[in-house]
Amino acid sequence: MSEHKSGFVTLVGRPNAGKSTLLNQILGQKVSIVSDKPQTTRTQVRGVLTRPDAQIVFVDTPGIHKPQSALGSSLNATAHEATSSVDVVCLVIDATAPYGRGDAYIAQRLPSNSMVVVTKTDIAKPDQVLAQLVATSELDAEAWFPVSGVSGDGVEELVQALCDRLPPGPKYYPDDTVTDVADAFWVAELVREQLLAVAREELPHSIATRVTEWEWPRIRCEILVERESQKGIVIGKNGSNLKAAGTAVRSQLPEGVFIELFVKVEKNWQNRAESVERLGY
Repeated sequence: MSEHKSGFVTLVGRPNAGKSTLLNQILGQKVSIVSDKPQTTRTQVRGVLTRPDAQIVFVDTPGIHKPQSALGSSLNATAHEATSSVDVVCLVIDATAPYGRGDAYIAQRLPSNSMVVVTKTDIAKPDQVLAQLVATSELDAEAWFPVSGVSGDGVEELVQALCDRLPPGPKYYPDDTVTDVADAFWVAELVREQLLAVAREELPHSIATRVTEWEWPRIRCEILVERESQKGIVIGKNGSNLKAAGTAVRSQLPEGVFIELFVKVEKNWQNRAESVERLGY
């Protein structure tokens, strides 16, 4: 019988590169929220893939970008921290967006045994995928994989290559563990995901969510915005946005859950380091 392998794999890249969608596809279930808005992921999210001969602990990270706030600086620090002391780093590149200075900035700081993963092949044209492979061909990486986090094309080949690179080791998590994200944090993230889907373009970075009461099956989730004018956008006409978000979140949780959503103004929270830290970002 072959020796059991285990290790940690970090997914890094620019905002909206497809890291969270890829992780959810690998695990076969949703462990990281997804939207078309940059900087959706704000913390390290661990997802666990357990196979008979190997266990991979994936670390999904915030997109690395030029920070404009205390929140942005914290997100970058979280992402950079996740590239140290892991077994493999995957640089995730969006096939539909030109390889630019942001990608190069991240690539220059990666270990030499990193892997390049070109995502969104389900919507990219073949010449776009090829352009990304050519653009990254001079990087000191070990392998290149075109994949789709939506259709799953190329994902099994990527996972097998990662398993092959892991060192011998024990299981870090029980077989039935898929993520180490706390239930309360996950519910707050689901609320934020739904609000990102319905809120206006100027709002996403100003939204923060946190569960303030958990008396199962009753959950109270607080939604923070930075200005009074944003409060109305989140609530929607006659509470339509909050109602839609609550309904969508409940559909993803066990039957019988009751979610109370409250909107609160905390002025300029994303530019105040103490607020960013208190919110867990």
